[in-house]
Order: sequence, then structure tokens, then C-alpha cells
Amino acid sequence: MNSALKWMPLLAALALAGCAREGYYDNRSVDYAKAEEGAPLALPDTRNTRRYRDVMPVPDAPGAFASQGDDFRAPPPRALNAGSGVSAGEVARREAGDQRWLVVGATPGVVWSEIEDFATTRGLNVISRDDSRGVLDTDQGRISVAPGLQQGESEIRCEQAGAPVDGCLKALERRFEQRSNLASATASGLSAQGQMGQQDRSPRLAQRDGEWQLMLPYGIERAWAELSAQLEADFSLEGRRQLVERDLGSYSFLVDYLPLSERSRGLWDSLTSMDFDEESSRLRLALSRQGANQTLVRASAAGDAPLASNDRRELLERVGGLLR
Repeated sequence: MNSALKWMPLLAALALAGCAREGYYDNRSVDYAKAEEGAPLALPDTRNTRRYRDVMPVPDAPGAFASQGDDFRAPPPRALNAGSGVSAGEVARREAGDQRWLVVGATPGVVWSEIEDFATTRGLNVISRDDSRGVLDTDQGRISVAPGLQQGESEIRCEQAGAPVDGCLKALERRFEQRSNLASATASGLSAQGQMGQQDRSPRLAQRDGEWQLMLPYGIERAWAELSAQLEADFSLEGRRQLVERDLGSYSFLVDYLPLSERSRGLWDSLTSMDFDEESSRLRLALSRQGANQTLVRASAAGDAPLASNDRRELLERVGGLLR
């Protein structure tokens, strides 16, 4: 071998060593340790907020953390498509039996100012108004605004003698669909917005008499209507979770759901049983009235097999997450 070639590996190593931190190529593998957080990007107040969103949003974990000893597992973050509430500035319909209303993705103060303008432009004869309660009485019926079930939402009802007025609801629906700046609008004409503002209306998961239950801080008709819409949107994954049936008469739902115990079954258990298939269960969600503004949700197996406590808790946590 040429003697000059014997030294090539050593020369190459020395050359590469010179390409380290103070050489030709800067090694930046540890720069993160000295990184400093920069100031957040400030956008003008006049921007259209519907055009901006988080690039990598981190979903919240639904429900409350309830320790169960050594076997406790923190609930996973809610899927980004779960709890598909009404987006900012959007409008949707809800109904339960003969009741119908609108849900708008804006705070009650913003919606109330729109209702006032609606009454003025339509030439409605206003008989009385209550800004603190969000109630406008006209000679054609009553229009009312109340906080929605989810944060940043409002409910609008048009009623005459206690019955919904479809013409009024359709006119308001068209109006809010055309209001592109609704999400960033500011409230006006609301003298006591705090009384009609959003309060803590989060679902509460608790264990009572040895059973996990979900308490919803709103009436049963509103709870059933909103849960019906949310289950239809989220329980649509075949083999994992599906909405099978809903019954307003009994305020209940039947779902096919792959429970936590089945999803977390380990490889060793699968090998020993030679059963590698995951099997969903037919489960029932039953709502019961607990006063005028409280609804209790229970989960149980629709068949003869009992529903394990951990499986019941995890299902109710997911359901509660849909209403947050």
C-alpha cells in the first residue's frame, strides 16, 4: 500500500474534528438548553379572528382526574374533532320534542346587540325588554338570549305563547349566517352583561353509592338535545364508537362502544387467550332530571354482562368532554 494512503484515515478524522463547534460546521445539538422564549406575536385588534387559529392546538383532557390507586390511568386528551361545538361566529339548530332553538358561536352580550338590531331593522313593535335577562317582548312574540351549554356559545329562542316561532328562527339563522364579523364583534346595549354572562357550567364526574355518574348543570331537554348532536358527530367510528339509537321519550341513548378494558388488554392476555379481536359493547346512556337545571347521566350495559367501574368512568369522561 502506498505509505501516503496509510495516513488518510487519520487526516480525515482530524479534518472532521475541525468541523465541530468552533470549526466549519456549528454543532447546535445543545442549543435548546440555552434557548429563550420570545414574545408572542401581536396581531391588530381589527383582524378577522375567524382566519386565525393555533397551529398545533393541544386538546384538553376531559373530566376530572379521579385517583383509583395503582391502576389509575390519566384520561387521554380529547380528540380534536370531539366535542364539535358551534364554531365562533357559526349558528346551528337544536331541538327536543316540540322545542326548537338556535345555538350561536358568540357570547350572550354580542348576540344580544344583534337581537336588538334585528328588532329595529325588522320594525318590530317592542313591548318590553330586560337587558339583564336577555328577553325582548314584541307584539309578535318573545325573543330570548341565554348562555349556551359550551363556553362562548349562546342560545336564542323565538316563542309565542310558549311555542317556537319557526319564521323568527329562520330569519335569525340567516342573519347570523351572514354576519362574518360576529366572532370579533363587541357587545353593545347590555347594561348588566355580568348577570347574563357565562358561568362555570362544566359537567361534573363523581362517584356516588359506588357508581360513577355525570352531573350536567342544565335542564334535561337542553342536555338531551346537545348530547344528541355531539354523539351524532363523535360516535361515528365503526368498531370503536357508534350512536345506535336515541329516544327522547326516555331521555336515553344506545351506543356501541369499545370499552377501556378491551382497548387496554395487553399482548400477554391476548396470547394466553388466543383472542386478538377487540369487541365493542352495547351500552346505554340514561339521563334523569335532577331539578330544573340539573341532569344526571348514568352509563350501563344494555345486555346481561355488567359494565366494569373503570369502563363506566371512562365512557362518562368522554361524554362529559363532548359538553365542555
